[in-house]
Amino acid sequence: MARTPDDSPPHRRRKLLLFVTEDYYLVSHRLPLAVAAQAGGYDVTIVTRERTCGDVIRDAGLRLIPFENARSSLNPFSDLWSLARLTALYRRERPDIVHHVAMKPVLYGSLAAKSVRSARVVNAIAGMGWLFTSTRGRARWLRPIVRQALRRVAASGLTIVQNQDDRAALIELGLNPERIRLVRGAGVDLDRFRPSAAPPGPPVVVMATRLLWDKGAAEFVAAARLVRSRHGDVRFVLAGEPDPLNPASISADDVRGWTREGVIEYAGFVTDMPALLARSHVVCLPSYREGLPKSLIEAAAAGRAIVTTDVPGCRDVVRNGYNGLLVPPRSAGELAGALEQLIVNPALRDEMGRHGRHLAELQFGQDGIIRQTLALYDELTA
Repeated sequence: MARTPDDSPPHRRRKLLLFVTEDYYLVSHRLPLAVAAQAGGYDVTIVTRERTCGDVIRDAGLRLIPFENARSSLNPFSDLWSLARLTALYRRERPDIVHHVAMKPVLYGSLAAKSVRSARVVNAIAGMGWLFTSTRGRARWLRPIVRQALRRVAASGLTIVQNQDDRAALIELGLNPERIRLVRGAGVDLDRFRPSAAPPGPPVVVMATRLLWDKGAAEFVAAARLVRSRHGDVRFVLAGEPDPLNPASISADDVRGWTREGVIEYAGFVTDMPALLARSHVVCLPSYREGLPKSLIEAAAAGRAIVTTDVPGCRDVVRNGYNGLLVPPRSAGELAGALEQLIVNPALRDEMGRHGRHLAELQFGQDGIIRQTLALYDELTA
């Protein structure tokens, strides 16, 4: 007997599986996307290493599958075991879409997804990272292996990049340009990050980032020494935590040494970034390479002038002379000179801050970024 409309089976919600390495990263960068996808009709599951933010994810109404993964591991047996567990998880969950963020989830998640014929893959390359910026050690011999693997696993599905330099690099690897999409980072909440008047008192320069050498922390400290030798009242504030699982991590002893010297103030991990930016005059990130640095788009949205490096990712946020200044990477002297230009010129800082807010509204609003990403999901499941 034919079904009537009243007894037809309900429409199945499309299943989205979002795989990132760390729960804190999901909360800081991708939680609004996951919530919006769920509200838009997807059945969303988060796969990540659970440490401090599991309850935040669950309280947002999202399902969480804790997945232990050693993102810095070079042990082939450990990595094969992780891949086997991930493959079993994908087979059990049978997602319609899997969205992998960062290099290791992209590589291993893409392999695991091959076991689920119906799964459509979105791979987000959030910057080329330590592996592609380091010039020594194990990065030198790992780099060609990862390049080859990336070319193979990312051939299907869609690949998201955050800047044109990374897009060009992937095309050079052999990826099909028609399968690459440019989505400018995770976006910024333009209501939460709003311009405010510069605070009274001596100028404050803030660097907020994971404490990694390739973020330019050594250059930040060296530039602080140079600037403070000529402008002793300027304060330099370093915010963030070391990342022991990253080979480029700064040690806590290094940070303690800088604070004992008096060259910087250490704010640790900051949860209220709008408040930190409101207490600052200039934001600095002398990184060696980025995808699209969240700290800089937040600074732009908050109306703060920026000094950063002329490298992929950073130069996608800052237009030299418009909303900040660009300097060569690994050059503490030129970094100090650019910072001094803004330290001694409040009017220039204010002008660049206004331009930064305008740029953030045009290009980096979180709502627009989420709409772009959801459109990619719909494209794959149409």
